[in-house]
Parts: sequence; structure tokens; C-alpha cells
Amino acid sequence: MDALQSPALLRRLAAPATAAVGAVAAFAYVGAVDPNEPGHYPVCPLFRLTGILCPGCGGLRSAHAFAHADLTAAVSANALAVAGYLVFAVYLAVWLKRACQGAPAPRISLKSQAWWALGILALTFAVVRNLPIGAWFAP
Repeated sequence: MDALQSPALLRRLAAPATAAVGAVAAFAYVGAVDPNEPGHYPVCPLFRLTGILCPGCGGLRSAHAFAHADLTAAVSANALAVAGYLVFAVYLAVWLKRACQGAPAPRISLKSQAWWALGILALTFAVVRNLPIGAWFAP
């Protein structure tokens, strides 16, 4: 039996391959259904109620631009989301490689200081994009 057809390998690849297919399907859908057209997606509840942009506002527009390989528009819509796409892509690539080698999935084990730093980064991003000086970060 060919090594690529090994049941053990196929079993190990099932989870990361499913995650990859899901991510590709999500980007394909958002790439096909333009979030810039009204009525396709719900409006952010925080923005609707307060007019304040949350850290995720513009994420769908960012994903749409990213799916069309327009990196400038993607970063302009939501720079934090683009960073998240890239981090997820790296994680997924490492996970697939490790699955092929028979190693367990990579664990994300950040110290509490790193989680606090990520939270502060998201909060700072949200505050700055709502100020006149951070208008470039607003979608």
C-alpha cells in the first residue's frame, strides 16, 4: 500500500484537512458574496447601537478583499483580521506538516502576559480606529 493511502495517515490528516477546507470554503463564500453590498450580512450590533467600531468591524470586507488578493484593501478594512488570517494560515501549515509526520497537533501555549498583550493590542486597535488620527484603520 502506498504511504499516501495509509489509513493511519488519512486519519491523522482528517482534522487539519477539514479545517483547511472549511477556511477555504469560508473565504470562497465571502469572496463571492460581497459584504459591501447592503443586505447580505448583518451589521455589527455594537456599531449599530453605539456607532463605535469594534476590533472585528470590517472583518468581512477584509476577508472579501483578501479573497480577491487585494491586500491593501484588506489591511485598510481590518488590519487585525489580516494578521489573524496569516497566523491561522501558519498554524494550519504547521498542523498539516506535523500530521504528515505523525506528530500531534501544535499546541498554542502562551503565557498569561502574552494573552494580556493580545487583549491590549485588540483594545488599542479598537480605540485608535475610532479616533480621527486612526481613520486609516476604520473600514
